Amino acid sequence: MNPFVKRVSALLCCLTLCAPIAQAQQPKVSPIEGFSEDHARSQREWEAKFREGVSAENIRSYVQRLSARPHHVGSAYDKDNAEWILAKFKEWGYDAKIETFEVLFPTPKERVLEMLAPTHFTAKLQEPALAVDPTSGQTAEQLPGYNAYSIDGDVTAPLVYVNDGSRDDYETLDRLGISVKGAIVIARYGDAWRGVKPKVAAERGAIGCIIYSDPHEDGFFEGVAYPDGAMRPRDGVQRGSVMDTDYPGDPLTPGVGSTKDAKRLPIKEATTITKIPVLPISWADAQPLLAALTGPVAPEPWRGALPITYRIGPGPAKVHLKVTSNWDIKPVYDVIARLPGAQFPDEWVIRGNHHDAWVNGASDPDSGMASVLEEARVTSELVKQGWKPKRTIIFTAWDGEEPGLLGSTEWVETHMEELQKHTVAYINSDNTGRGFFRFNGAHSLEHFINDVARDIPDPETSLSIWKRAQLNRIHRASAAEDRADLRSRADLRMGALGDGSDYTSFMHHAGIAAMDIRFGGEDQGGEYHSIYDDFYWYTHFSDTKFVYGKALSQAGGMAMMRLADADLLPLQFENAAETIRRYVKDLQKSLKSSQEEIRERNKQIEEGVYTAIADPQKTSVPPPVEAVPIFLNFAPLENALENLDRSAARYASALKKAQANGGAALANASLEKVNTLLIQTERHYTSPDGLPDRPWFRHQIYAPGAYTGYGAKPIAAVREAMDKKDWKLADAQIPRIGRILDDEAAAINDSAVELEKAIQ
Repeated sequence: MNPFVKRVSALLCCLTLCAPIAQAQQPKVSPIEGFSEDHARSQREWEAKFREGVSAENIRSYVQRLSARPHHVGSAYDKDNAEWILAKFKEWGYDAKIETFEVLFPTPKERVLEMLAPTHFTAKLQEPALAVDPTSGQTAEQLPGYNAYSIDGDVTAPLVYVNDGSRDDYETLDRLGISVKGAIVIARYGDAWRGVKPKVAAERGAIGCIIYSDPHEDGFFEGVAYPDGAMRPRDGVQRGSVMDTDYPGDPLTPGVGSTKDAKRLPIKEATTITKIPVLPISWADAQPLLAALTGPVAPEPWRGALPITYRIGPGPAKVHLKVTSNWDIKPVYDVIARLPGAQFPDEWVIRGNHHDAWVNGASDPDSGMASVLEEARVTSELVKQGWKPKRTIIFTAWDGEEPGLLGSTEWVETHMEELQKHTVAYINSDNTGRGFFRFNGAHSLEHFINDVARDIPDPETSLSIWKRAQLNRIHRASAAEDRADLRSRADLRMGALGDGSDYTSFMHHAGIAAMDIRFGGEDQGGEYHSIYDDFYWYTHFSDTKFVYGKALSQAGGMAMMRLADADLLPLQFENAAETIRRYVKDLQKSLKSSQEEIRERNKQIEEGVYTAIADPQKTSVPPPVEAVPIFLNFAPLENALENLDRSAARYASALKKAQANGGAALANASLEKVNTLLIQTERHYTSPDGLPDRPWFRHQIYAPGAYTGYGAKPIAAVREAMDKKDWKLADAQIPRIGRILDDEAAAINDSAVELEKAIQ
């Protein structure tokens, strides 16, 4: 044989023999929980394409378009935006439609605020247009500064300053011997959610409430005022809803969708409308009112940044407040876009943001809505390239979030049964900015979202968004034990969800695992709910290059892809069990602290401490003697936690076996029944009876507080009874929550058993 031919033959033989070896020795892919190795390899390829496909320039253009004009509920541009979003979804290949609901949405008819004594002053109640800000002058389309769902009223009374207007603040007033009965109170925006301020004021006998923005919180004290800087200017006003927290959504249709034919309550029977008139004002309008007060000097924590001595009153400032509204039924336009799953079309993964705003809303909500739209566009591009998600993906653009989560709540209430049957999870975003990745939600999703965040690059550093968030938390942690936890724990802890955005109905009412994701922390501003939240402000002071909007699209899109395409749904329960145990320990610590505090205070009252230390030239009222809290029986919760720990550990063990050897068991197993059980696990935390006094809120682990609004109150049935010092009610709720946890433990155990069978 020719030597050349011999060498070629030998080479061909070698290549033929080595080919299977080369195929068998493919580089190992980084595992993805819930995916077999082969599936993870293709998944990571698709995810890389998704990340590369996201365009910051597209996000910028969406924000500019959405925020071009004011688009509050009932406005022409609100409907125009909904129709534009619908057209984009259809252009990208989605099965999309608008679902319309009819809701009560009051808008201002008359607003009057004037000081009658000791001098006369009339509040301007107007945010001025700025020459450098092109859209700030769209006065004819702007809603003026007001608080939605304030009752109509025309009242005149002495003025009393109540700081944030929280229950604690009124206890301070009690000690000072000051009553607000028959008065109009003025509170500043701050720690207490705005709806709490008129609620507590009315409970204390006030007849009106004014809320102002102090520059200490978001004005010149924090930075340079707009338009030279990002902070709230002297005439800036924070609009917002003051709807009570009994239930979100249309006040006239609690628990049912507000369709055209829905049965509606009379307005006077709607419990979420305030009991007294409320009006928000700027610090420029507030300063003359506050300066006219006499009485005790406000405690140091009550003092803001205005160049006055903060005093409490009452009087001699006497004010006249008049608020009336047009109480109209308005349409809200929810845009719903579906991409059917190829294998399990009856399992749904839902992504959402709202599209309505108080005015132009470039930050809130358009920055987040634009990121969700870009996710939808890139997802559709992957489908055109051959990607076929197993599960149905649903993108949503909600209307009416700002007044009270109207669109999302009515949609969930209308589709409650099918949502509970089919929905894997709901991922929400709202306004987003520049800085650090933030995530809150159901703790069965905690490990999952940590894993997603590890794979997203931070646009300002060489780190992942997970690592940067971890280092930021370490820097901000005040306790050594918290820093140790951040350094040693595999996952960053996820916060609980309260009542701040459209996840509320999914999580708290339907029992669907939900989470909220966004960026922030580096773009402090005072534009919130003012006419200055617009494209000019956002492109000068927030995510100016839209690189964090891009990162949000990447994080949200990859989360949706993994949930939609996992062989085994990537839910975990050990983090959830650990977190609930922490909640129970917090309850026990709170009880002990209350017992010790009340015992000591009663002792000091008996000893005459308060009388002895009181300044005889000032009014000072000793606190009342209180009964020491009874000991609560936490045994039902502790026993249930043991069951929950065991079930979570059993599922984790089965999952570890399923993921072993490159997830070979996942590739070969029939997991449909396991996934069906997993979808239902979050539902077991709910009770059809809901919370005491708030039956709409069915989830028994997560809920907004009745007096915190946006803030969460974990295990609210027990916690809020303790806050009210109703110790017997708290004790009665403990075994009830214990039974809920036992039910959840059983559901997790059933999932573990089914997974063990599937991978045998």
